[in-house]
Amino acid sequence: MSDPDDEVTDEVPFDPTGLDLARQIAAAAGRSIAPAQKPAPRKRPAPRRAASGKEKGDPLSLGEALENVIENRGWGTQVNVHLLLGRWPELVGDAVAQHSKPEAYVDRVVVVRTSSTNWAAQLRLMAPQIVAKMNATLGDGTVKAVRILGPEAPSWRHGPRTVKGRGPRDTYG
Repeated sequence: MSDPDDEVTDEVPFDPTGLDLARQIAAAAGRSIAPAQKPAPRKRPAPRRAASGKEKGDPLSLGEALENVIENRGWGTQVNVHLLLGRWPELVGDAVAQHSKPEAYVDRVVVVRTSSTNWAAQLRLMAPQIVAKMNATLGDGTVKAVRILGPEAPSWRHGPRTVKGRGPRDTYG
């Protein structure tokens, strides 16, 4: 059996930091450190609160900060239109969305690219309904037209020199 005096303790010695360390150093030097005195509270003016109920200097969440930037820059309509275009399949249906893709929103006109000329013709017939759905969601006058483009034909220009003429005789679509 072993003696209790022979046991090794795993105690970690106290390592003073901060104010305790400063008090020990001051005591060793023959001085004393008085506890910190709190300054008398100053009377602050009533905080300005925004409509959200937060004070002016309070931190904002990322979403709130982005909303402020969008509002201050006047990007609200652009952002809302692009969010709606991101839900294109819900707007036009899955079958049409597989063969078409919105490309741009410029001057209240939505530009849509289709996979073939047949789908372009079909979407041109649907354009008034698409404009009506978008304006019902975003507000009247946000979208005035939908411009439907067919597929892009491949470019036959390779290099700096070209020859004028009709080029290949195919319709690509």
